[in-house]
Amino acid sequence: MDRIDLAILRALQADGRISNADLAQRVNLSAATCHRRTQRLFEAGVIGTVRALVTPEHVGLGALVMVGVVLDRSTPESFADFEAAVARMRVVLECNLVAGDFDYLLKVRVGDMKDFNRLHAESLIALPGVRQIRTFFVIREVKRDGPLPF
Repeated sequence: MDRIDLAILRALQADGRISNADLAQRVNLSAATCHRRTQRLFEAGVIGTVRALVTPEHVGLGALVMVGVVLDRSTPESFADFEAAVARMRVVLECNLVAGDFDYLLKVRVGDMKDFNRLHAESLIALPGVRQIRTFFVIREVKRDGPLPF
């Protein structure tokens, strides 16, 4: 990857809807060359996808909850079972295996505290291998979905 590829990536991170013509102008390339380079970045997996960031409140998902999960065993099988179950849960936006006080940190979107309480009672505590769950309700999102700093 050269400086032009990085410029293309920065521009697309800032505005995924930018037209190829505008992108080409921004990075000082012809439209055809810019298109080829962008396609190559997709094919190489450097760009995974382009999608819209929907405002959660507008679709009834105004509550953001971070959930720390501790499993009862630290085995490859217990991790695999937990991860497979979480992958099927649409309300879980992110699941990360972490070091520290928890085994996993989940990012969950629900409508409100009542919705989360139902999710907790019906789904989260029933996940395979869960020993403990610690819940953190986000009061305000200060920075969200920031671009990668390259």
